[in-house]
Amino acid sequence: MKPHSQPPQSADDDVLWRQFLSGNVAAFEQLMSSHFRVLFHYGCKFSRDKEFVKDSVQDLFLHLWEKRENLSAEVAVRPYMMASLRRLMHRSVSSRSWVGEENTEQADEAFDLEFSVEQQYINNESTLVRTRQLEKLLLELPKRQKEVIYLKYFQELDREQISEIMAVSPQTVSNLLQIAIKQLKKHWKAEFLTFFLIHLFI
Repeated sequence: MKPHSQPPQSADDDVLWRQFLSGNVAAFEQLMSSHFRVLFHYGCKFSRDKEFVKDSVQDLFLHLWEKRENLSAEVAVRPYMMASLRRLMHRSVSSRSWVGEENTEQADEAFDLEFSVEQQYINNESTLVRTRQLEKLLLELPKRQKEVIYLKYFQELDREQISEIMAVSPQTVSNLLQIAIKQLKKHWKAEFLTFFLIHLFI
């Protein structure tokens, strides 16, 4: 697994989720503590207003607590929370900080990416140049292709989890990923692309 990447969901998440559903406050607080950062960074991809994002994440946890008796025990916790945050922020489309999908002139700006690479991978100038080239290519991708790359390679989610978060079919996820990779491969050899996607941290 990549350094600093988010680990796949563990059995602990399942246990904490079930305890939370039963009203266990300590389990709920642990869920908040362990997932707040991931949710905050994901929310920041949609809005540059960090206070708005923070409030949205807090609103999400408040909503989960209030609705816990009606929530399913059979969920993938992290993807479920990410999907819920995405919907919650989308419902706040009137906020100045959210770039709505209906605004076609700005739609591709509605998913912002930031990049950094471990120093060990940029210890020579040629590697740094290639990294900057890939950053530029990724930033030029359409919004949904950038999001699927982010969820696949940084969050390490599978096709079904990504489809739940983005509210599209698994086949659409595959299509978006295939188109994005095909576009990147126009400029990069496959072996270089794989290496840099693995070590590029968003």
